[in-house]
Amino acid sequence: MFFNAYVNAQVPAKGPEFNVETLLYKGEEKHLSNVRQLTFGGDNAEAYFSFDGSAITFQANNSNWGTKCDQIYYFDLSAGNMKEGAPQLISTGRGRTTCSYFMPDNKQILYASTHEGNDACPPVPEKREDGKYVWAIYPDFDIYVSDLNGKIISKIVEGPGYDAEATVSPDGKSIVFTSIRSGDLELYTMNIDGSNVKQITSELGYDGGAFFSPDSKKLIFRSSRPKTEEEIKNYKNLLAENLVQPTHMELYVCNVDGCELRKITDLPMQAGHLSFIPLVKKLFSLLIILQKRIAI
Repeated sequence: MFFNAYVNAQVPAKGPEFNVETLLYKGEEKHLSNVRQLTFGGDNAEAYFSFDGSAITFQANNSNWGTKCDQIYYFDLSAGNMKEGAPQLISTGRGRTTCSYFMPDNKQILYASTHEGNDACPPVPEKREDGKYVWAIYPDFDIYVSDLNGKIISKIVEGPGYDAEATVSPDGKSIVFTSIRSGDLELYTMNIDGSNVKQITSELGYDGGAFFSPDSKKLIFRSSRPKTEEEIKNYKNLLAENLVQPTHMELYVCNVDGCELRKITDLPMQAGHLSFIPLVKKLFSLLIILQKRIAI
């Protein structure tokens, strides 16, 4: 399990003793063990293990590493941590990147990047007068495959508009990703080589952050599904600006062909990144883990 943590080294005068090195409160943590800090500074997110568990790929924006917006990195876990320097850069260092994932051979990494549209970092959405928190859906995002030295091997998904958020099935045969090619943000699957692209979802609303189940037969993903006239208008207006509002999303599960779709949460907040956990057969979202556990 990976998570982001912001640590204040000044321990409160009262309360349990806090260990800055392990990020744990003495005697209180019952669910996590062997916690090890890997990054020190910058914005670090979406870290995923290689298929053999020996390495991770993640996105980071760290001025000490010479970046101005998110880039993709590779880190061999046997190296300890990244306190003394930057890990291997996988992306080009140009544009903005997101959502990296290992390919089945552990020698290649899948990720999305805007660099072919523009070398510069795309603009971050300005604070809106209506106060809405929004995500940018950059239309220059396409999906690439790189080797572990950062050499691009192929552009596996391309076309006008947003293509990103790709993950690989545990059996190594398929990829799921989010695309706006239909005019809305839907899920698609394809073979591991980029062939046989199939649209999986079709209902109005953002569908993204999808992962395969351990047997590669199901998908779990987050979705906003506007229903009222006002919700639909708001969603479409934001999408026309290449934006989505992620403040109310729910979790859905379906078969890999899109059938047997069902909503599995009903929460007054965003349901974030999550995946199937095969040993306990439960789904955990880091944003809702303290509120609700869902048995499947």
